[in-house]
Amino acid sequence: MYETRPYFYGTGRRKSSVARVRLYEGTGKITINDRDIDDYFGLETLKLIARQPLVLTQTLDKFDVFCRVSGGGVTGQAGAIRHGIARALLQYKDGELRPILKKSGFLTRDPRMKERKKYGLKAARRAPQFSKR
Repeated sequence: MYETRPYFYGTGRRKSSVARVRLYEGTGKITINDRDIDDYFGLETLKLIARQPLVLTQTLDKFDVFCRVSGGGVTGQAGAIRHGIARALLQYKDGELRPILKKSGFLTRDPRMKERKKYGLKAARRAPQFSKR
């Protein structure tokens, strides 16, 4: 159904999650990994996070959102979808929505990632337990 129709594309990232987002002209249906947003995210806050750019730009009823998201947890995935939708909306109006999205911080990739484990330590910074004897 969606393959031949024109769409706007955006890649969103947060922590270790990556979302590939396509916006099709439609009625406001959001599909994530072939599942409805209500099935995919259990918490209302995560659904709210994913919809934020559409609500802010008043385009919630104009687009069907189709996402493929992988990696990380549900919160990271919701943030990645938000980032991807915001980037796709930039293509839609050729930068007209940029000031609104930028001011809200939806175009900035959240750089916080898990720090790598160092050798000689049990985790990134956690040292082995000290034994006096």
